[in-house]
Amino acid sequence: MHLKSSMRPLGSLSLAAGLTLVCSGVNAQAAVHHHKVRHPSTKRAQLLNSTAATKAVPQKVAPAVPATPTAVPNSMEATAAETEYLHVVASPMNILQAPMGISRMPQDVLHTPQTINVVPKALMEQQNVKSLDEALRNVPGITASVGEGEGGMAGDQFLIRGFQAQNDIYENGLRDFGVYTRDSFDYDHVTVIKGPSSEVFGNGTTGGAINITTKVAHLGDSYGASLSGGSGDYARGTLDFNKQIGESTAVRITGMGNENNTVGRNDVYSHRWGIAPSIAFGLGKRTTFTLEYFHQTDNRIPDYGVPVITKPGTAIAKPATEFGLNRNNWYGTTYDQDVSNVDMLTGRLKFDLSKYITLYNDLRGGMYSRYFSASQPGCDTTCAAEFFTNPSAARINRRGHLGGPEPYQQNDWSVQDVFSGVAKFSTGRLRHEVIAGVDIAHVYDRRTNYAYNFNGLNGTQSDTTSLINPSSTQPGLLLGTVGQYSKNLVNISGVGHALYKTGDATDVGAFFSDQIWLAPWFSVRGGFRWDHWDSHYSANEGTTGAGVSYGQMQSTFNPTVSLMYTPTSDVMVYFNWAQSTTPLGLYVTNSSEPLKSSTQGFSPERSSLYELGAKYNAFHGRMGFTASVFRLEKGNALMTDASTGTVSSSSDRQRNQGVELSASGEILKNWTMIGTYAYYDATTVSSLTAANVGKRIQYAPKNSATIWSTYTIAPNRPWNVTFGGGLTWRDGVWLNAANTARVPATVEWDAVISHNFGKNWRIALNGYNLDNRLNYSNLFSDRATPSVGRSFLANISATY
Repeated sequence: MHLKSSMRPLGSLSLAAGLTLVCSGVNAQAAVHHHKVRHPSTKRAQLLNSTAATKAVPQKVAPAVPATPTAVPNSMEATAAETEYLHVVASPMNILQAPMGISRMPQDVLHTPQTINVVPKALMEQQNVKSLDEALRNVPGITASVGEGEGGMAGDQFLIRGFQAQNDIYENGLRDFGVYTRDSFDYDHVTVIKGPSSEVFGNGTTGGAINITTKVAHLGDSYGASLSGGSGDYARGTLDFNKQIGESTAVRITGMGNENNTVGRNDVYSHRWGIAPSIAFGLGKRTTFTLEYFHQTDNRIPDYGVPVITKPGTAIAKPATEFGLNRNNWYGTTYDQDVSNVDMLTGRLKFDLSKYITLYNDLRGGMYSRYFSASQPGCDTTCAAEFFTNPSAARINRRGHLGGPEPYQQNDWSVQDVFSGVAKFSTGRLRHEVIAGVDIAHVYDRRTNYAYNFNGLNGTQSDTTSLINPSSTQPGLLLGTVGQYSKNLVNISGVGHALYKTGDATDVGAFFSDQIWLAPWFSVRGGFRWDHWDSHYSANEGTTGAGVSYGQMQSTFNPTVSLMYTPTSDVMVYFNWAQSTTPLGLYVTNSSEPLKSSTQGFSPERSSLYELGAKYNAFHGRMGFTASVFRLEKGNALMTDASTGTVSSSSDRQRNQGVELSASGEILKNWTMIGTYAYYDATTVSSLTAANVGKRIQYAPKNSATIWSTYTIAPNRPWNVTFGGGLTWRDGVWLNAANTARVPATVEWDAVISHNFGKNWRIALNGYNLDNRLNYSNLFSDRATPSVGRSFLANISATY
């Protein structure tokens, strides 16, 4: 049975089905006007710190107010005052004014005591961002990887500050458990919260959390669409339609169709489409309910890159492309395929019980279906030696690690409900903001494994191809039906060749925090989260027995304490201490074998963060600046053998300490920028493998930086033009704990030029990797995937 034949891309049908969303990137320009307002002085504080795009600057001196955006006066009363104000429209590039988009984190970025990077909507529009991976290239310290060992997961697999974040992707504060490559057609902005955040999100978040704020229905009418085309047969269309119905109801539909090959990689493509309708009731009222549905279908070819090899006479392995191998070489077979279907339904309720108490309930159910088959190229010492001495004889093994992975069908479902409340009140002279709630989640994963029958040369089990001139066709390689070639399934220690694998986990969590203003300019926040984690794993219908079944229950407690000094509404200096835990069975959908007899009872990984930082909202909101120093310590680190996938230790300690800086907003009129920098001293402090002590943590760059800047000539004139570009830079990183394999630095130059026709139409041309440098994106312990080569994308969009 040839499974792939039934899963071929829909081709042009997927593009035709994909309507398209506006990516119009008109820069918001600073504008001023005078306006008299009569309001309480406390509301002036709220206005000064609004996450909307306006700042109120008094022309006359007004009474002093607390320097926090949610200040409630001790008397719970306010006196009215009439003052003339100058309203300045802040830059949409200033990330400090971005809302967190999470009910448990009601403040904006400026008043949240942690390092936070935001990829704003304006930046994504200028760069014509098309996926979550592309958006996160604007964030220093994030690297992409693909799961190792048996199972070989692809999809979005990110590391933050060198630590896995594969289960730490959220949409509007709810976890997205799926394993797939996320398109960005329904993104408003993306937020990366650096460092342990288990008090807010639950178990995980060692390096941080990624939260996507989606486009949902809003008051007012808006309509937009865009079409893009360019290098690599790229064709993309998006649609964004919002309609207000009555006084407080609105509907919105966003959609996408996308087809593309990958410039610089043979045979690699993605054909996908998606739709995301939403409806909101009670907008502007005390009770608001938003219902969102999301669907994405993707048919793509997984790319496991090129092998990392060691040149004779040297000690450090590098990607073979660094020694002259063609960067276009792809080592898959005609069976390789990654087909995913994702459906999520989300309901979010907000109820203002009074002006002091707000209640939230966020509920999501998700279903994920995926067929995955990928070749993992492996080049052993013989292959590497022949590459340098007799290249035509070098053969690469496409079965890679563990004799696989073999193809599998994955069917998952998940449900999560978070009920929370925010209360503001005073006790004597002390003001409080209390956040509390309950978080319940369940996730289920079921895999059906398929197997190849190898009838290669001389009847031996072989799936090799030339390292220099690979072929996707393997004579005699047959893909069987369920159970047809059972002994060619991946072998699992103690189980044999299992046909089915099942994992599930239930998490019940409760959280509480209280921010207390000891003075109008100084507050202390303390909080904790308790979780009870119950996970199970089974593998059955194996060739050596009836199968195995494991289970593990763990309770975790994660505290956090923050000190915040806010001398004005535009400045915050803070200290943050937080902890997070990661139980062994946390990655149910991402990890194929989370529990074994040898690992049951392993203590959770525990991480601690110490961070000192400052944030400054400058020039009436046109610019935002942040700086932080941190120390992140991880104990009980689980060590996974790259060749066997076996978890062998839970005693390693790792440490990452460093500095992060950012500047964002409008430098001068019509000139915007956003820039970031991170320095990481990431080290293994102790290990059962003595040789690894003192080595750098794999995938954690020592230095990384991004910058993007644009300038508009003659805005609102018929001859207007916007041009600019940016740089993404990341130091070379180690690929293993022993620091014997490394990829070189990433340096990518991108650019854009655009023109607006009136207020509604825009054309743009984006260029990516303009110097066609050989960079690497997805990283593995012994492989690396070359990034997209020089490419161009033209776009035309309209908004009404």
